[in-house]
Amino acid sequence: MINLSRPDARRNASPYLYGQEVAAVAQALESGQYGHTSVTEEFEQRIAEFLGVHDAVAVTSGTAALHTALLATGVGPGDEVIVPSMTFCATVQAILAVGATPRFIEINPITLCVDHQLVLDAVTAATAAVVPVLFGGRAVDLGPILCELDERGIAVIEDAAHAFGSHNGTRHVGATGALTCFSFGPIKNLTCGQGGMVIPRTPEEADTVRRLRLLGVTQSQTERANTTDYQVEGFGLRYQLSGINAAIGLTQLDHFDTTVETRRRLWCTYRDALSALGGMTLVDVGPQTAVPHLCQVRVPQRDQVFQEMRSREIGVGVHYPPNHLQGAFAPWRRALPVTEKAGQEILSLPFHQHLTEDDIAHVVSSLGRAVETARTGRSTS
Repeated sequence: MINLSRPDARRNASPYLYGQEVAAVAQALESGQYGHTSVTEEFEQRIAEFLGVHDAVAVTSGTAALHTALLATGVGPGDEVIVPSMTFCATVQAILAVGATPRFIEINPITLCVDHQLVLDAVTAATAAVVPVLFGGRAVDLGPILCELDERGIAVIEDAAHAFGSHNGTRHVGATGALTCFSFGPIKNLTCGQGGMVIPRTPEEADTVRRLRLLGVTQSQTERANTTDYQVEGFGLRYQLSGINAAIGLTQLDHFDTTVETRRRLWCTYRDALSALGGMTLVDVGPQTAVPHLCQVRVPQRDQVFQEMRSREIGVGVHYPPNHLQGAFAPWRRALPVTEKAGQEILSLPFHQHLTEDDIAHVVSSLGRAVETARTGRSTS
């Protein structure tokens, strides 16, 4: 029996299932086909229709989506990829996986996303791609970056792991002209349990991505079943999304309007409650156009506040320690004072669809006491 009981504010994030996912997975299992199936292809089609794009290619994770997108654009050894340091380490690991090197750049201190001028100022002769990160779900206007870099042959690969469903004007993220990568991991706005999606820019790019996700094989599974031979035309990986995972995603997509409404309402409830507290700044994701993935505040003495909240069994987190300060990425370290200051201050509050208004009130009141304790050194009840 699967337990669908409600987590509370002790969890920073938690998957949210609508209930029908269990039956969808059972049906996928009963089919006897556990790999890439027609269910996967239906999920791709439904995502493309939702976004208003010509194609979508499902892969095993958001990291796989980034890795495949970089390969599809020809990024490799000797190339530099411009990327904000304020992102999950997966973004950087995908760059290293193709043999390229990250060129870390600063972020806007208000949005925690990149600004187009920061990107353009970082371009060098070695720049092959830029990976803007839509931090927290915020929809970033990439128009100025795309216009400038397309003419220079530099790929723009949008890391939209946090931002499925967000939109920029009348177009969803994924339909604004960049090669876009989504994550459908356990705690994302839409989950497949584990999964990802690449939104290609052209039919030719879609063919390349599909070839890369299936070991370089050119024929589809259906085509291979009807021939005695198949062709391998180049390097590839085993990144196909299973029909079991796609079945979860399809059910989630059926309920996505509710997901959007709930996540925006919860974020705005936090915003309104936090407005009464001093000593902190809410990171604004732009809930009118975003489907919020995180709810974050910037607080002084963050580490002390973190420990105070944890001692009160409140599931706060840090998204993310800046990557340029990580030991694994030390060869590409450079001074990024805006990012470093944000990295010392950001605190992620519990944010998932199981939360109630009472949970949020409890989190905010506990946060107020924790900030006061950190400021004065005196514990409050």
